[in-house]
Parts: sequence; C-alpha cells; structure tokens
Amino acid sequence: MRFDIVTLFPELFAPLLTSGITRRAFESGQVDVRLANPRDFAEGNYRRVDDRPFGGGPGMVMMAEPLTQCLKSIQTQRNDAVPVVLFSPVGKPLNHAMVERWADSQGAVLICGRYEGLDQRFIDAHVTEQISLGDFVLSGGEIAAMALLDAVARLQPGVLNSADSHQQDSFNPTLDGLLDCPHYTRPENWSGRAVPDVLLSGHHVNIERWRREQRLAITARLRPELIARARLDGRLTPADEAFLAGPA
Repeated sequence: MRFDIVTLFPELFAPLLTSGITRRAFESGQVDVRLANPRDFAEGNYRRVDDRPFGGGPGMVMMAEPLTQCLKSIQTQRNDAVPVVLFSPVGKPLNHAMVERWADSQGAVLICGRYEGLDQRFIDAHVTEQISLGDFVLSGGEIAAMALLDAVARLQPGVLNSADSHQQDSFNPTLDGLLDCPHYTRPENWSGRAVPDVLLSGHHVNIERWRREQRLAITARLRPELIARARLDGRLTPADEAFLAGPA
C-alpha cells in the first residue's frame, strides 16, 4: 500500500519512518510512504501557501491552489483513485476498525492541515474522508497522520516479533473489543508488590480465565460503553455475565 502525505513539514516524519519496530514496514515497502510539500507548488518568490481569512479573525488559512496542484501531482504519479483524507476536528474518531480497514487498503493521500485550517473550497472539491484523533486540537495534522501510519504498519505481516501480537491488543475483535489485561515480568516481587499467584501457577486455563476477568473488570470500570457494545454484539459468554454481575 502507498500513503502520500501532503505536509508543510516533511522533516517531522523522519523519526517515524526510521525508528522503532514499525520501521520494518516502511523499510520493506509494505507501507510505502511518500512526502509532498504544497509549498513546492506555490507561486511567487515567497512560495506563499496561506493567507488571511475572509471576514476577518485570527490566524491564517491554507490556500486552495497550492494544495490542489500538490494533490494533482500525486494523483498523476499514483494513477489510481485512492481516498483523499484530511485530519480534522470534524472527522470521525480514529478507532481499531478504521485502522484495520486502512491496513487492508491500497493506501490514501493524507492531508495535514496547519494554521486555522484549509480553504473550505479545497475540502469540498477534493477531500473524501475526514479523521479525528479525538476532541482536542493539534497544531497540525502531522501527528494524526503518524498515528494512523504507525497503527497501520504494526498490523502488516512480519512487522511485530510475534505474528499474533496485535491480536492481543486492546479493542481487537479477538478480545471482543475489550481493553487488555495487566502484564507482569521479572522480578516476581518488586518493591513489595508481587505478581498475581495465578500467573506463576502454570495452569493455562486458570491464567486465561484470570486474564479474561481482568479485561472485563478494567473495561467495565474505565470504558463501560465497550462492555455495552460487546453485550449488544453477543460477544459476552454466560461466565462473563456472571463475573460482571458479581457475587450472588
């Protein structure tokens, strides 16, 4: 798959593409990432890409023409019809299901806005999907684009050390969309805090039940809407419901 990133700050992506375990996906080309700067398509000596908003107000707005010329150049190189995605507060919140969809796609053109945003006419003419990381505002779309790229890269075959590692992640359908359980490693006792006995027992059935109950308890306490969704989807077993109901 190929992701083309439209950004005024392409240098921000270097650490993502060359560091950490997900770099395997980028170095191998499993996730092909290409960077394009709309300033390269701006006119005039100053290569201006922004201007004051009509109607007044603070800040600057990214101009439609440099963005359009940059996008057209990318689309000519790609010669396919992938979505054009803008990271924006009005977009749908990014979640695991969306990441899985992108991980199994041909990629997209990702638009990273800056300043007060983009000229709405560019959005109306070219953007096919908008994505948000949550109910807060960033200085630009680059961090959101990196979050999507990282999440997509770790789902590619061979990227993680264990092929099924991501299946034990929070929100994964394998865990019925629940939060993951706590994890422990050596030493068995650290600063007076011991590892739960069940994890040292070697009894795999009991261990898996403990982990399931921990996932249920943590999710019910911190993200009860995920429990409601799992219940609605028929993912909870009678044993799960009995645990959530507590002592008789």
